[in-house]
Amino acid sequence: VKICASHAGLTLGEDGATHQILEDIGLMKMLPGMTVIVPADYNQTKAATKAIAKFEGPVYLRFGRPAWPIFTKEEDFVIGKAHKINDGSDISIFACGHMVWIAIEAAKKLEEKGIKVDLLNIHTIKPLDETSIMQSIKKTGCAVTAEEHNIIGGLGDSISQFTSKNLPIPIEFIGTQDTFGESGKPLELLVKYGLDADHIVNAALKVISRKSK
Repeated sequence: VKICASHAGLTLGEDGATHQILEDIGLMKMLPGMTVIVPADYNQTKAATKAIAKFEGPVYLRFGRPAWPIFTKEEDFVIGKAHKINDGSDISIFACGHMVWIAIEAAKKLEEKGIKVDLLNIHTIKPLDETSIMQSIKKTGCAVTAEEHNIIGGLGDSISQFTSKNLPIPIEFIGTQDTFGESGKPLELLVKYGLDADHIVNAALKVISRKSK
């Protein structure tokens, strides 16, 4: 069974809370044996669609509706393997879906402040690429997660569960804060709910200040 769900997240916009599912990653990843994929742009969605057609086992593929920057290559997508976007040593940023592009914008702002960002596109939430995540946090010692989803049960939940067991580090979470969405313009909703580049930058600065000296 392959479940492909569009219209996810706040960026659905004007259709409002009845259509802006913000809980689906958590709901689906709790199902035993379910693979959960959240591509970041058109190319990755296309590659993921081809990949899951050949994949043995149930898959949940989540994608949004709005026009969005295209910045990946189809060949960069492998189920269960994180896509490294930027190499850095000061902070890890783990993002999925639309938030990957916003994390790229945040990383540029942090670079201007002299902060080197290790940015990973975690398009596969389950199974999690634990090897790539561990390599990143060993370098940086702190992390920010970014997702267009409730921070309860989503990407941040998976990352923090993994790190707390294997290499505890300070983490900040960008996502909706246990709330439903509302009707509005997609980008304005992202700002209102704290899912824009500036909020990622602020979270990064906060978590860096919490690192072990």
